[in-house]
Amino acid sequence: MSDDNQKNMLIPIEITVDSIKAKIYEIRGQKVMLDHDLAEIYGYETKNFNRQVTNNSEKFAGDDFMFQLTKEEFEDLRCKNFTSSWGGTRYLPRAFTEQGVYMLMTVLKGDLATRQSRALVTAFKQMKDYLLENPTLIGQQEFLQLSLKTEENSKDIARIQRDMVTRDDLVKVVKSFSVSERGNEILILDGQTFEADVAYADIYGKASKTVFLVDNYIGPKTLQMLKSVKSGVQITIFSDNIRNMLRASEFAAFQSEYPSISVSFRHTGGKFHDRYIVLDYKTRSEKIYHCGASSKDAGKRITTIDRSDNAIIYHPMIDDLLTRSELVLK
Repeated sequence: MSDDNQKNMLIPIEITVDSIKAKIYEIRGQKVMLDHDLAEIYGYETKNFNRQVTNNSEKFAGDDFMFQLTKEEFEDLRCKNFTSSWGGTRYLPRAFTEQGVYMLMTVLKGDLATRQSRALVTAFKQMKDYLLENPTLIGQQEFLQLSLKTEENSKDIARIQRDMVTRDDLVKVVKSFSVSERGNEILILDGQTFEADVAYADIYGKASKTVFLVDNYIGPKTLQMLKSVKSGVQITIFSDNIRNMLRASEFAAFQSEYPSISVSFRHTGGKFHDRYIVLDYKTRSEKIYHCGASSKDAGKRITTIDRSDNAIIYHPMIDDLLTRSELVLK
């Protein structure tokens, strides 16, 4: 008998954006979901759900994945939400951050868990897409921080996929949401289809010394993608910042949020139409990618990124870029 048939004695709820919004709470400054709500989503009795988590406790170490509410937090949450439905509980609930929910996907097995995980990720993405596509609803700095958080979660998904490639259930989940339900947010990287944010996270995560980005049209999402670069890697963006899409205030917010990421800017001199990403220039690990669109537009249309088989032919171009003057954002 499958794990679903053994453990999931309840009927799982239908996942929609509205139903998930109603189950997200803010506790300790973090957006979280509670164990009994997640158990309901996956069709578990709460005690069986928590047993699965306890059996894999090493995966949820740290408050950035999961924590148990204090009695005061639980009472405060119950009062704020005007509900008596939690009054009979004999335990203090566990709260799962979004990263913790993603980690659950590596724990809960079976076809039902796969379907519910896929629907849950789609709902998360739809909620973020709405805010990202309507930035006037939030302030400039909050918009940038939300963009960075969205990319960070995409990086978490990519890491889970790499770590769990031998586990069939999770592979089904990850591959099912690697291409957006909306059908127009994919990117083809070296012949394989990815969600755009995941593809850029994979590319930038390979750099160990330097990242050169050549792109005359940059914006806040350009910075969002660079969140994937490891600490200590020097980033240089070569751009004329046409139409001033990236502003000094947005870059300042990025620096304040991620002070360990070092970014400098130089002009391109109006000579470049195409976009390029250069990793670890003139080292043994050098990689050069030709990009079909700006990273600021990642996911808006189907586009392609190809790695060059002959990086040396680009060296004169890059050497010329390194002589260009500093770009000052306005």
